[in-house]
Amino acid sequence: MTEDTDHDGRVWLGTPAFPEAARTALADTRLRHNLRHATTTIRTKRLDATGEVPHWEELREAGAAIKRRTARHLATYLEQLEASVTAAGGTVHWAADATDANRIVARLVRAAGGPDTERHEVVKVKSMATQEIGLNEALAAAGITAYETDLAELIVQLGEDRPSHILVPAIHRNRAEIREIFAERMGEWGRAAPDDLTDDPKALAEAARLHLREKFLTTRVAISGANFAAADTGTIAVVESEGNGRMCLTLPETLITVMGIEKVVPTFTDLEVFLQLLPRSSTGERMNPYTSLWTGVTPGDGPQDFHLILLDNGRTDVLKDTVGRQALACIRCSACLNVCPVYERTGGHAYGSVYPGPIGAVLTPQLAGVRRAASLPFASTLCGACYEACPVKIDIPEILVHLRAKAVEAKRDGRALPTPEALAMKAAATVLDSPGLLAVAQRAGAAGGRLLGGRGGRIRRLPGPLAGWSATRDTPAPPRESFRTWWRAHREER
Repeated sequence: MTEDTDHDGRVWLGTPAFPEAARTALADTRLRHNLRHATTTIRTKRLDATGEVPHWEELREAGAAIKRRTARHLATYLEQLEASVTAAGGTVHWAADATDANRIVARLVRAAGGPDTERHEVVKVKSMATQEIGLNEALAAAGITAYETDLAELIVQLGEDRPSHILVPAIHRNRAEIREIFAERMGEWGRAAPDDLTDDPKALAEAARLHLREKFLTTRVAISGANFAAADTGTIAVVESEGNGRMCLTLPETLITVMGIEKVVPTFTDLEVFLQLLPRSSTGERMNPYTSLWTGVTPGDGPQDFHLILLDNGRTDVLKDTVGRQALACIRCSACLNVCPVYERTGGHAYGSVYPGPIGAVLTPQLAGVRRAASLPFASTLCGACYEACPVKIDIPEILVHLRAKAVEAKRDGRALPTPEALAMKAAATVLDSPGLLAVAQRAGAAGGRLLGGRGGRIRRLPGPLAGWSATRDTPAPPRESFRTWWRAHREER
């Protein structure tokens, strides 16, 4: 993995463009098998969980309305959140970009390191925001070791891999691969896996539990993300399934939370809506096994030093786009990934971003810049399944089309001469604008179609630059007569 931070401090993973990366992923049959099995299982659970809620559509609309209101008054709610957290004994920091956020975290970790200044370590709760800014790598460069405590993130870290799913980062790994990673790498990071480790899920979970327990009990600083933050009370919410988050949020002396500014919600009671939408959409559960809520610090209970870092990193630029800003409503449930036919076949690595799947295809180009991720808006069939699954009704297909137009414009602006595609579109517009030229083109197309299609009426391979279109699909031959011609011949019969 390579990283490029030369973009106002934003981290962009320097992987190949989506078409090239997807081609490699499609050739990996084991990856496709693992993904198909996992996403099919999650899809079925989600449908069962949402189907038993009679007012599910009303819940979706309520969540979407809260997010729309928050986006309209984001500055107001963020200032209110800062005041609430400060009043509760916490400290708020503002980070304009990844560089800013990483520098603040490293400074806070060093300050909280205690007498052992040579040994700076942190435990981490799974967090998309910290992945987005490349926090682990930045901390390593600063001499600080970050230990992932989420099981899937632990697998990714030990395997020197990258997450491929928002909710299940190691979805591309099967049990045998995980056993191999644990056996080979766990000892380098702390307590080693037992010699007789098998690929039984209970044995793998027990090995991870013993390995992580040592970290929970000895590390002084924890770093988390945030699912939500209530502006009126300053309460931060983290939902998770394994209990590792609860350990990180209560045992260390210092807690640092890195939160994207879009995660704020106006009031504590708004959590009622999202804590119903999120678990059913993400894991197909009625509620999360662990929901941790904290407000500032409480003497004698939990971390006594709490820092909240509010991360922009391109989000205010997204907010200016009235169509694209919908993506900021995402609650990171990953429901759109699990229903996407493109994601199911390529996996998350092909997207080259910490945000894979449909939401990544609209969020990443906006955060990193359309020019840097120009292929992602085209990584979709526009089937609309992601919109139907989204619990906060983000119209992802609409944003995809919007970003495709931007990508085409960006490509056109950077060229001295028009592309062949642009010339073809201009020619098509001229023909479609003239009934006479259209009739000539239809007659020519019908004649050519009969010649290429033969008796079967299917064109196997188109000539010239159109060959790419027919490389993986047949094309129906044009009809012998157009509808306009047929209508003129038969309208007297109607």
